[in-house]
Amino acid sequence: MKLHHDSSFKAYIGIDWANSKHDICISELNSSEKEFSVLPHNVKSIEEWAQSLHRRFGSPIAVAVELSKGPIIYALQKYDFFVIFPVEPSILARYRKTFTPSGAKDDPTDAACAVELIQRYPERFKPLKVQSTEMRTLTLLVEQRRQFVDEVKRNTNRLRNALKQYYPQVLEWFDRIDTHIFCDFIATWPTLEKVKKARRNTLMKFFKQNRVNSLELIDWRIKSIKDSMPLTSDESVIIPHSMQAQVLITQLRVTLEGINQFDEAIEKVASKHVDYSLFRSLPGAGPHLAPRLLSAFGEQRERFQTASDLQKYSGIAPVTERSGQKEWVHWRWQCPKFLRQTFVEWAGQTINKSFWAGEFYRQQRAKGCSYQSAVRALAYKWIRILFRCWKNRQPYDESTYLKALERRGSPLMKRLVEE
Repeated sequence: MKLHHDSSFKAYIGIDWANSKHDICISELNSSEKEFSVLPHNVKSIEEWAQSLHRRFGSPIAVAVELSKGPIIYALQKYDFFVIFPVEPSILARYRKTFTPSGAKDDPTDAACAVELIQRYPERFKPLKVQSTEMRTLTLLVEQRRQFVDEVKRNTNRLRNALKQYYPQVLEWFDRIDTHIFCDFIATWPTLEKVKKARRNTLMKFFKQNRVNSLELIDWRIKSIKDSMPLTSDESVIIPHSMQAQVLITQLRVTLEGINQFDEAIEKVASKHVDYSLFRSLPGAGPHLAPRLLSAFGEQRERFQTASDLQKYSGIAPVTERSGQKEWVHWRWQCPKFLRQTFVEWAGQTINKSFWAGEFYRQQRAKGCSYQSAVRALAYKWIRILFRCWKNRQPYDESTYLKALERRGSPLMKRLVEE
């Protein structure tokens, strides 16, 4: 197999990573021989291994790995003589299967395949270019915050199910259960029997202390509490589920407080970035989605040459497949899921906050599209607009875009004028 070496690299390293060890494949410049070894995942071993490679080969050294972030990536980024090439796992899997149709797999083989890929197809892989510390911090903060938001959803689903078993009335008294007031209420009165024994003044004081200002709402809740009948009096049901509810609200309370801390940290980091103003003023962005959009675009404007590049990379652009006389369109399976989620969630928020976005969404639904399909189509259009704003460092202006639609004779604008 003839390999096309880039003479600028002194050696090529392939890494098949794992939690406790990494399989390594080394290929020297102008050599078809490969060396294999195993590198323990600890700081001292990685340091000694990296320095030995530098003494042996010099600089630069190409490193191919199936990651763009993670412990091994963070460790290798300390050394300026390494140039890291992230290799998409699905690409590596297909390349391996090309030569092993049986599907046989082992870690050293994957490391060797990673080396061959960047040697044979150097134009296909871009080196990992590190963004600023602030941007990398923001990216991890918004991703981790979202993980805790998902954790809140899991906890509230479990909490709701537990309460339905013995205390369903409390779910009617509160619109949302992912709040501190709901946690405090359940902690104070974990069963219907206990809350029915509470005095009116006690309940009134609790709601006012928790900033419930509507006397009408307070009166309705208190009356409903006093009029409620228990779903069951079986202690074998009440005791276990009330204990479960107590544990869940403890977890929920901690997670909610953690999200607040992330919000403060995200705002502190994002507000200092020069591009934050481009996203903070977007319709429907708000304090949660604006930092996510800033992270989604990043600060390396040469990374995406066209809006289409970003649409494809994010998974918003659909995939068209053709075979013979057949043709079908489907969404992209291989993409950064959090990035796609960011664009879709924000597009959904613009439906009621942007004139043209709302009309476009209704137009898609009228064609028979589902909610998700319509919102993804809206996200597709938004990326084109934001990409131009980002490239030109020009904030989005709704009136300017509406005038552009009018100049182009857009059917969307005609419908807006008619209405």
